[in-house]
Amino acid sequence: MSGLFVVEPGPQTTVQDLGRPGYLRYGIPPSGPMDREAFCLANRLVGNPESAAGLECTVQGPRLEIRQESVVAVTGAEMPFRINGQPAPLWQAVLVRPGDLLQLGMVKTGCRAYLAAAGGIDVPPALGSRATYLRGRLGGVEGRALQKGDLLPVGVPPERLDAVEGRRVRPDLVPSYPQEVECRVILGPQDDRFTPEGIEAFLAGPYQVTPQVDRMGYRLKGPGITYRHGHDIVSDGIPLGGVQVPGGQPIVLLVDRQSTGGYTKIATVITPDIARIGQTKPGHGIRFRRVSLAKAHALLRAEAGRWQDAILQ
Repeated sequence: MSGLFVVEPGPQTTVQDLGRPGYLRYGIPPSGPMDREAFCLANRLVGNPESAAGLECTVQGPRLEIRQESVVAVTGAEMPFRINGQPAPLWQAVLVRPGDLLQLGMVKTGCRAYLAAAGGIDVPPALGSRATYLRGRLGGVEGRALQKGDLLPVGVPPERLDAVEGRRVRPDLVPSYPQEVECRVILGPQDDRFTPEGIEAFLAGPYQVTPQVDRMGYRLKGPGITYRHGHDIVSDGIPLGGVQVPGGQPIVLLVDRQSTGGYTKIATVITPDIARIGQTKPGHGIRFRRVSLAKAHALLRAEAGRWQDAILQ
């Protein structure tokens, strides 16, 4: 059978697309990639629509046997990429043939890499999306991470393979993944529940990423954040990037977050900086910087424009 055969799965490799919006009210998160920009660029490199399903590889990637001629691209974290044991370029579309062995090694910088294949990973959609929601066992391959022996079907490429082979991302747009990142936030919606000293401590940082991290959220450790009236509130909605503060320490909620929560939220990470969280490994640092809502909107528009001409033929 054609497609991608999983020889070794890596510690957590999942099928993702851009997610399943509209179900958070029922307790089902959108899921999708932790680093949306890197994921979309991988799809664009191989000629797919940005919404096509690909693989998210965490810390260490899989070993895959190619069962049909295709073009693939790997973006995101710096994971050594090899084809038949030979180094292959990241952030570039590469032609592969049946029998080729692809391997993504242990990450050097960053945390998550993305692999796209021309035509997209063609697993059955669940609630309109192929994205894997691990806690709910929904989407992807039986709602789980890849396992040895899985065969991933690949769809029909939307463009000729020879037309996309060799495409690459502009070198000046390839991101770096430092050991300490700055993430911009809008204070609130419950910043009034914290003391001025607590808000000052949150913005001063730095916070270290603890081992208690997953696609639902990142638990951080650092300066204690003090409250005016305690950390419990009547449960309300959890936005992407919402920063809850139970016990004086922040947790950043991400793509597999719960729909509601009863802890005070001191701030929300702005959309363009969500990827910085998802690419930060345990033990590395995060600082938070306050921006206004108007500034956040301007940064979002600038980020969208930044990627328009990212692909070189």
